[in-house]
Formats: sequence, C-alpha cells, structure tokens
Amino acid sequence: MESSSLKIRRWVATVVVIAAFVGGALLSQGFRNWAGHAVFGASREPITIAQNALPVSLGNFANGFSAVIKPALPAVVNIRTSKIVKPQANQMSPMFNDPMFRQFFGDQFGQGQGKPHAEREQALGSGVIITSDGTILTNNHVIDGATDIKVQLSDKREFTAKLVGADPKSDVAVLKIEGKDLPTLPLGDSSQLNVGDLIFAIGDPFGVGETATMGIVSATGRGRLGIEDYENFIQTDAAINPGNSGGAMIDIHGNLVGINTAILSHGGSGGNEGVGFAIPMSMAKPVMDQILAHGKVVRGYLGVHIQDFSPELAKSFNFNQSGGVLIGDVSPNTPAASAGLKKGDVIVKLNGQAVNDNNDLRNTISQMAPGTTVKLDIWRDGKTQDYNVTLGELKDNKTSEEGSDETGSGEIQGIDVQDLTPEISQQLNLPAGTHGVVVTSVDPSSAAAAAGINRGDVIQEINHKTVTNASQYKQMMAGAGTQPLLLLVNSGGVTRYAVVDAH
Repeated sequence: MESSSLKIRRWVATVVVIAAFVGGALLSQGFRNWAGHAVFGASREPITIAQNALPVSLGNFANGFSAVIKPALPAVVNIRTSKIVKPQANQMSPMFNDPMFRQFFGDQFGQGQGKPHAEREQALGSGVIITSDGTILTNNHVIDGATDIKVQLSDKREFTAKLVGADPKSDVAVLKIEGKDLPTLPLGDSSQLNVGDLIFAIGDPFGVGETATMGIVSATGRGRLGIEDYENFIQTDAAINPGNSGGAMIDIHGNLVGINTAILSHGGSGGNEGVGFAIPMSMAKPVMDQILAHGKVVRGYLGVHIQDFSPELAKSFNFNQSGGVLIGDVSPNTPAASAGLKKGDVIVKLNGQAVNDNNDLRNTISQMAPGTTVKLDIWRDGKTQDYNVTLGELKDNKTSEEGSDETGSGEIQGIDVQDLTPEISQQLNLPAGTHGVVVTSVDPSSAAAAAGINRGDVIQEINHKTVTNASQYKQMMAGAGTQPLLLLVNSGGVTRYAVVDAH
C-alpha cells in the first residue's frame, strides 16, 4: 500500500513538473509575442499598437502658449487718437454767474471772454496689421471723429495713420500707415469656431501696454444686443477691457478670427466680467474689402420690416414650422414690394438656406451686393411658394429697414383709442391714406405696455380684419371673447404684429 501510494505521489509530482515547464514555455512565448499584441482569449478582437509608437509631444506648448502668442504680438498695435471738442456756452457752471464770485475773479472764467475754449480729447485703442505695407483693421469707435491718429508698434516705432474708411453700422474701420515688411497676422476662418474652442485676446487695455489674455469661445452668432446695427459677435470669457477695442482675437493656430469690440459689465462699471464680444472675420473681412476697394460699404436692401415669431404669433398665423421670420411691413417702391411680398408673409428660406431669425436674415442680405437676385421661400396662407427678388442698395436713412420689431403678450385693457383724423395722422407723420384707431393712452403698469403698445400707435387690424374707426374697434373688441388677439400696429409709419389677450 505504501509503495502504491508513493508511486501515485511521484506520478502527480511528475505531472506538475511537466505542466510547469509547459506553462513557462507558453508564458515565455506570450511575452515574446507581446510586441505583436497577440492577446490570449481574445483572438476575435485583436488589439494592435504601432511598433514604433512615440508619446504625444507637447512640443512648444511645454511651458504654455508663447509659441502661439509671441509671433502674433508684433502685429497688434496701439492706437492713440485725439479730437477737438468745443464745449457749449450753456455748460458753464452757474456759480460763474454769481455776483460775489465775479467780484473777486472777474470774467476770466469765461464770462465776457467770448466763446468757450475748445479742448483736445484723447482716446486709446488697438488695431491689427493686415498687410505688410501697413493696412490696419480696427473698430470705428476707436477712431470716430478723430482729427489725429497715431499708431505705435510693439518695437516702439510710431506712425501717423490715415483713415481709409469706416463703417459705423458694423463698427469696422481701416487705417493705413506708410511702412514695409511690417509684421502681420494671417486671417483665419471664424465660421469654423465652436463653443469651447481656445482663443486669445491681444490689445492694449487701459494703455498699460501690449497684453494677451486667454479664454474660450462662449458663443457664436450673438446678435440683437443693441451694440451695433449689424451684429454677429463671437462671445468669449477672455478678458477684454477698455483699450482692447480693435485688437486681435486669435485661435490656437495664431490665425486672426475676430476683432475685439465690446464687453458687458454690471452697472456700467466698464470692467471685465467674462462677457466680451468680437466681430468675426467672416463679417469684418468683407467690410474691410469693400472699404479698400470703394472707400465705403455698399449693402443689399430688401425693403421689409421683419420680426421673429413668438409662440403666440406662430399660433395666430397657424405657422407650425421651425425658424422663419414674419414680415410686419413692406416699404413701398422697394424690391420686396416689386416682387409681390406682403405683410403677414413668412420668409422661411433664402437661396435654399433656412432662415432662423431676423438677425440672421439682416446680416446675410447686408453682405450681398445690390443687383443680386435672391430666391425667397415664402409661406403664405398655409402654402409655400418661391419669389425672386433683385436687391436694391441700402441707403443711410434705411439703417433699420430690415429691423426687428419684437412683441410680447399682455392684456388689451389699459388702452384708450380714438378715431384717426387727418390732423392726428399728419402729426404722427403717417403716410396718406393710413386707417385705424390711434392709441391715446396706455397704462404703463399694464401688460399691454409690456407688449410694446405705445401712445401714438395706430391699430389697423384685429385678427386680420380692418379697423377704420373707434366705434368699429369697440364692436370688434366686444365680440373678441377670451381668445388672444392678433393686432396689426402702425408705429411711425411702420407696421408690425403683436399678440395680446382680450382681457
């Protein structure tokens, strides 16, 4: 028995030794194959790694972003402007008229000395060199009204700049200095920016000297802020302070993607609070190109007053599509009128591209040349049809033609009206033949006031039915029930739609 048991133990030991050798051989082979990445138990999902893979190199970013910013700094300049300001005589302090004051000091402080002395006002800003021979891009508000413009480069060279042209509606200006082989910034494609992309703002805030700040793209396509007539801003949290205006916004590759323009600050303090705006190059470059070519900007003109859809307006028009802008009015003798567009039409597409809001449409039309024929998809009475419109030229007195007339909702109570007489119509500068009832008073605490109804407005339609006098208005209101009302309101000769509640 003992002999038999010993044989069994020897046999087991032999098997264990053999298994150890086999296992070791297999393990050794596995380690040798690791470079080829043969993974046991996963033959159907092989994993492969490049034989000569190297770690991702941080390269020039090892110590930060100087590799991006340093080459860009020389192309960003400091702009100092001055202009002559003539104070008005009535701005003199009342104490100068005090007899006791004049007894001791006479008239040396302006009384009896003729006209008040003019003063020189100075301002600071920034700019970006675009061409090696000295073309500079900046903001219009940096040089607006300036009689003298000085440009200082990062190497302290100073030049006197000439104003090539400016466009107040987009806040873009172009300057020229006489130089050669000047540092420049390559132009980037701002349309490729996305929220979260890293950007840098370069300028001369508060006149302390050239400064770079870092942030991200917080938003794109910002508009209707009331900063400029045409807005399509890049929003960023990079610090932009007074003096940064006209400076460069560059991307991670060092390309110029925007011109720093404005900030929003609490209580008008003027300090940076992480909400800054830059004009994208997709808007600034076409403006610059026109200024360089013609000395001014020529814009396309459609001739409509448009407004975005509120849920109430969309419901009133039975418009159940997304996007689109409502035509509140069509100016007479304009391209839109000639093409047959009407108030109440909805523009849903421009040249096959969806129209999302009125700011989008205004910006697109403004960048087109007069004489361009555009195709509009117009929704009218539940059907969509195409209209071809040849754009006219936007004149200076038509700045807000393709403007927004925002409306809200509220109660109709709180409004008093009366017949629109020829005398009242003349006082309100309304076109001949204007009909409706004039609003004589609006309770400022009412929702009607919040809806944008003002004294002097003329209500011309209620639920698409014409209003001709106060008596008819009252009858229509009495039978309106509790459903929201769609009003066509004429404000200073321009009509818009507003939805209000009857009670």
